[in-house]
Amino acid sequence: MKILRLAIISPLLFILSIKNALAHCPLCTAGAAIAAGGALWLGISKSVVSLFLGAFAVSMGWWISRLIKKKYIPLQRPILILLSFLLTIIPLLPIFTQVYPVYISWIGEYGSLLNRTYILNPPLYTSILGGIIVSITPLISKKISSLRKGKMVPFQGIFLTFGLLILLGVIIQIAM
Repeated sequence: MKILRLAIISPLLFILSIKNALAHCPLCTAGAAIAAGGALWLGISKSVVSLFLGAFAVSMGWWISRLIKKKYIPLQRPILILLSFLLTIIPLLPIFTQVYPVYISWIGEYGSLLNRTYILNPPLYTSILGGIIVSITPLISKKISSLRKGKMVPFQGIFLTFGLLILLGVIIQIAM
């Protein structure tokens, strides 16, 4: 009985002994979930919502990888970013079922080896695109700063990331 009480009380005492908590991660997660649900309720395309969720998942991966100061395995940062993306997007795929058939005709009759109908899942591809945008905007921001001889606009990276995501989101919403 003492061991059971100790097993219950020890984690509780540990949690209560923490001086401050940096609750950015759970707050962003809840905010992303509420924003995604609200966007779907307002009629925003699932592909646009998944664009932003993919960007969120990769940015959380970058954030988590920066928290871990010591390198434990080779390619630790890319693995953490990929895991963050996969563990965020894969569970959401059943919700974001929006598949389209695409027939690709090369040579010969329908159903031959070169002529196939493929099923595409646009939310999956737009979530990947959102992750790519988050990953390349720091490089674009550095290039803009170097063109401006080291001068940066305040919050340049954030404006660039959100600007590209919003622009692509509008294009996707209109196209679908």
